[in-house]
Amino acid sequence: MARKRKGRPINGWVVLDKPSGITSANAVSRVKRALDAAKVGHAGTLDPLATGVLPLALGEATKLVSYAMDGSKSYRFTIQWGEGRDTDDSEGAVTGLSDVRPGAAAIEAALPAFTGMIQQKPPSFSAIKVNGERAYDLAREGAPPDLPPREVEVRRFVLVEALDDSALFELDCGKGTYVRSIARDLAKALGTFGHVTALRRTRVGPFTEADAFSLDKLGDLDHSAPPYGLVLPIETPLDDIPAVAVMESEADRLRHGQPVFVPRQLDGEVVIKVSGKAVGIGVLTDGNLKPKRLFNL
Repeated sequence: MARKRKGRPINGWVVLDKPSGITSANAVSRVKRALDAAKVGHAGTLDPLATGVLPLALGEATKLVSYAMDGSKSYRFTIQWGEGRDTDDSEGAVTGLSDVRPGAAAIEAALPAFTGMIQQKPPSFSAIKVNGERAYDLAREGAPPDLPPREVEVRRFVLVEALDDSALFELDCGKGTYVRSIARDLAKALGTFGHVTALRRTRVGPFTEADAFSLDKLGDLDHSAPPYGLVLPIETPLDDIPAVAVMESEADRLRHGQPVFVPRQLDGEVVIKVSGKAVGIGVLTDGNLKPKRLFNL
């Protein structure tokens, strides 16, 4: 019996402009088929309703998914006033109504309280695990969990446009921030209800809309050739980590778990490069470089 073909060994990152109406997992499956890639994973889930930047790790880049997910993120979103939903977006059931419609001045006066390090209660409909189960699964079964607040960082929160029944915002935030919770809590602070009706992620760390490709674009690719121009280097999410150069012989020692001496006045995590090409991540302490995560290229 012939072995099932696993796909091409493509290594690097593809930035998908995720359309509304599909899950992040479904997007991964479709990209994997479009590129005929052996291994694909995503860095940072987007709700089915949401669109925008979804970094996808191919091959050895999957070893760096946690680095991409730890990066700051930017969003552009719309809050509909006067109506609360159990999902805090337009897909949920109505949980509250209000005639209050805040104006631009009131909205802008409330934003500073949602900037900086803040306490945020995640939505019941979220991917957070509770006793081994996803919160959204419990919520769909009629037992929404009461998730404890957590500290998150909002670096920038601005009102772009205020309309009669809604408002458009831009937000820069750190890991673990839920825009739906921001919408719910801001509405409450303004004496009304609110939920997200449109959400677009415009950036994840170094990955931006300028890098993103649509599913249609990916579907037009010729599977007989590598997808040059679409795939970003493996080390892209490591832009803020310093790099050290080693010789190939030293890289071989690192691959066998042996430390090497690097004459650099630097301590901490570093990107290891050979002839300008990233081969992994190491930890440098007092000139001793030890391997942490190396790529099989």
